[in-house]
Amino acid sequence: MLMSLGMFVFGLDTAPFETLKRTTSQRWARGERVGRRAAQQHLGPGEDTITVDGTLMPELTGGPENLDKLREMMAAGKAWVLTAGTGEVLGRWIVTQVEETRSKFLGNGVARKIAFGLTLQAYDDDDPATLGNLMDSKP
Repeated sequence: MLMSLGMFVFGLDTAPFETLKRTTSQRWARGERVGRRAAQQHLGPGEDTITVDGTLMPELTGGPENLDKLREMMAAGKAWVLTAGTGEVLGRWIVTQVEETRSKFLGNGVARKIAFGLTLQAYDDDDPATLGNLMDSKP
C-alpha cells in the first residue's frame, strides 16, 4: 500500500503513483506604512495540497475504473481520511481534481497507457457530517 484515501487503497492493482508532491503555506496580511516596508501579520495556516502523478497500464495495474471511483469520491463533496503507507494518519482531505491522459491505443480504441494526476486539499472542518462514508470509497 502506497497510501489510502478512505478505503481506496493506492497500490499496484488500483492506482500506483510515481510522484507525490505536498505544498503547505501560511497566510500573512500586509499593512502599508509610510517610509517603511509594509508590516506583516501572521494569520495562520494556509493551503495544504498534495498532488500525486502516476501511470496506469490496465494490462498490469489498475484501469480507468479506479479513476472513475476517485471522481465519484470527489463528486460526493465529502472529506476522506488520508493514511500514508507508513501508517501515519494525515487527517481529512478532499479530492479537488482528477486528470487523465490516455495513449498507446489498441485497434479497438482501448488505451494501454493512462497517465493520471490527483489533487487533494487538506480539510479542517470537524463536523462528522462532512466525512465521507467509508463504504463509498471502496473500489
